[in-house]
Amino acid sequence: MNIFSQFEDYIKKILQGLDLNDDALKLLGRISAEPPRDTSHGDISTNAAMVMAKPAGKNPREIAQAIVEGLEKLDEVSEVSIAGPGFINLKLSDAFWIEHLATIYQSGEGYGRGLVSDGVRVNVEYVSANPTGPMHVGHCRGAVVGDALANLLDYAGFDVTKEYYVNDAGGQIDVLAKSLYHRYLEAIGDDVGKVPEGLYPGDYLIAPAVALVEEHGDKLKIMNEAERIVLLKENAIVSMMAMIKEDLGALNIHHDVFFSERDLHAKKDGKSTIDTMLQKMRDKGHVYEGTLPPPKGETPEDWEDREQTLFRSTAVGDDADRALVKSDGSYTYFAADVAYFQNKFDRGFKRMIYVLGADHSGYAKRLKAVCKAVAGDEAELDVLFCQLVKLMRDGEPFKMSKRAGDFITLREVVDEVGRDAVRFMMLYRKAEASLDFDFAKVTEQSKDNPVFYVQYAHARVASVFRQVANDIPDLDLSADSLAKADLSLLVDAGEVALVRKTAEFPRIIEQAARADEPHRLAFYLYELASELHSHWSRGKESPELRFINPKNAQLTLSRLVLLRSIASVIASGLTIIGVSAPEEMR
Repeated sequence: MNIFSQFEDYIKKILQGLDLNDDALKLLGRISAEPPRDTSHGDISTNAAMVMAKPAGKNPREIAQAIVEGLEKLDEVSEVSIAGPGFINLKLSDAFWIEHLATIYQSGEGYGRGLVSDGVRVNVEYVSANPTGPMHVGHCRGAVVGDALANLLDYAGFDVTKEYYVNDAGGQIDVLAKSLYHRYLEAIGDDVGKVPEGLYPGDYLIAPAVALVEEHGDKLKIMNEAERIVLLKENAIVSMMAMIKEDLGALNIHHDVFFSERDLHAKKDGKSTIDTMLQKMRDKGHVYEGTLPPPKGETPEDWEDREQTLFRSTAVGDDADRALVKSDGSYTYFAADVAYFQNKFDRGFKRMIYVLGADHSGYAKRLKAVCKAVAGDEAELDVLFCQLVKLMRDGEPFKMSKRAGDFITLREVVDEVGRDAVRFMMLYRKAEASLDFDFAKVTEQSKDNPVFYVQYAHARVASVFRQVANDIPDLDLSADSLAKADLSLLVDAGEVALVRKTAEFPRIIEQAARADEPHRLAFYLYELASELHSHWSRGKESPELRFINPKNAQLTLSRLVLLRSIASVIASGLTIIGVSAPEEMR
């Protein structure tokens, strides 16, 4: 249950009962009910009167007063007030919060699940690095953001497929095959010198080369070149994808689908997927033969003023029409992009999300144009861009060794600080904002290290349950016993505040899922952990507030329900992010 959506609905019903014109009622969707920035103002704040006033031709405070009168009739509301020109703040009764705590406890790690969608199919494509070597640190952020977003959408109720697009049809695969052949010649003992400029220099191709020698000996040297290049390509792609999957596995990232670009070009019954797409787009009027104007600015020497097959993407929101066929008759990357989106749409996805690096920022308009041309209004497409990550140590720029040849691998970073730290910190900024990843900060045990602070909150709850077994050995801690606890005993303001903060979780899930912003969840978990740690500290100064009270077993039981509810929400949030929820921390 999202209590903020619940009160938003209450407010909309009150407004629908007033004498408001149609122009005002059309704006009901803009009404919000959310926690006020200053908690002293109450539990929920709404902009309803401000939204309705102008189209209704009324004074906002007049509408606000009518809303207040309606809200005052609700048993859950203990106080309502109008602030400023017409904002409304309401405070909910402690009894409401305590009753809601029972709902949180009973829901367990399913609290807030499935509130946004009833199974709409969503395809989240992320990482999709060229299969030319191990994952490097530049791929890390997009990998984590994409995976956490997919988990978030799944939790929110969508039917999610995690997809990786394997770019295995471009010129970089030819370079990869040549690079592997160089290592193969080394492995059979030929003196081939250093890796030539333009080839991939990393040591990661040595093991696949040795495996080729073990299987084929020196036969590749005398093999027909066309046959050899096919064998090298296949072997290289399989080896690199195995390495990439292993690297992603270190981050607990596992895709459902690995879609090969080569499948789009492969002929079946004389036609490829791209051929079929091209015909569909011609039939819709999106493909034509024409010429493109020269690029803005200085015209490149190799620019050709020739008639070619073009995608009429300006008609569906793009900045320019796009070429589909190269001068040599082969298809462009853009043609493959269109065919790939068509394939996703044909597979039944109603929403497609692409998680890309900031260097692909120009792709948003063209991809949205493709969506419009292929699916019309039957599907939607979102593009997320992840900014660069700067590696730091103690606030200073830091360079690791480059065992891969010319870049820092994702695995090096994970091996040094651990999966949990990498995943949490990659989400502790908006994806569109640059991120400083400080190796020292993410491993220290302090409030300044968000991942430690949140995990420590979960571990602290577990420690209370271990301790209570010693302090009150006869206390029944079974689920049934906790479910029967008298929660009305929770009267301290700090305890009620913890319930309020925990109850924000469904709203965070909804907002983050609708906005494609998993970082909101990381921020929320830190805030919840901070509330718990602060209340814990109060117990050090005031023993009567401690979670375990040996003189009052029933109060202890009620406080354990609160703790278990908080821990369930933290565990759910960490699971979505892909971070462990430890029972102990040393």
